[in-house]
Amino acid sequence: MPTIDRDGDVWILNIGDDENRFHPDWIKQVLELLDQVAAQASPRALVTTASGKFWSNGLDLDWLGQNTDQVDDYVASVHELFARFLGAPMPTVAAIQGHAFAAGAMLTLAHDWRVMRADRGYWCLPEADINIPFTPGMNALITCKLTPAAQTSAMVSAHRFGGDAAQMAGIVDATAPEDLVVSQAVSMAAAQAAKDGATLQTIKSRMYAHELAVLADREANKFGPA
Repeated sequence: MPTIDRDGDVWILNIGDDENRFHPDWIKQVLELLDQVAAQASPRALVTTASGKFWSNGLDLDWLGQNTDQVDDYVASVHELFARFLGAPMPTVAAIQGHAFAAGAMLTLAHDWRVMRADRGYWCLPEADINIPFTPGMNALITCKLTPAAQTSAMVSAHRFGGDAAQMAGIVDATAPEDLVVSQAVSMAAAQAAKDGATLQTIKSRMYAHELAVLADREANKFGPA
């Protein structure tokens, strides 16, 4: 399960050591830890990372298959997760030490900045290959962060980006060797930690007003295959 630690002014949220799929209990724990960081006084910043081969593989499709009567509530909670990171009242950096796929890749985009391992691991939106269209909320999140060219490669072709290719496409802001991904993300976050939280929250709420509204639209974000 997710855990929280601290390095100076930077809080480090470790989202797990397996595939870190979005099980409802996992989402609840991540949001509680995010609230814990948001409640701290400035200076503060957040780095989100994981342990092992994966950063996150996204939606818990096994759980969804066993709980089809809860799909709408589940999808709403995933969109809330994206929205809470997108509008977080502190600087946020995703330290992508392993694979980030599907909704996991989307969650990295909900952060302000991204640092990715240079030599191994992929960032990928495979929805076009698995016949699951992006919800309007997912589409809004992705398109507000990626250039049109990167959108086509990521969303239409479902291209798998390694670290260097992701940086060239503007998906991530920096790359680093595996053992330096977190420390580089912490340095990046620490440089922004003195920003006032209330001011940042207002800026982000206006910057992403459209995206946050679409993410909150439960009826528009019905989920299912094409």
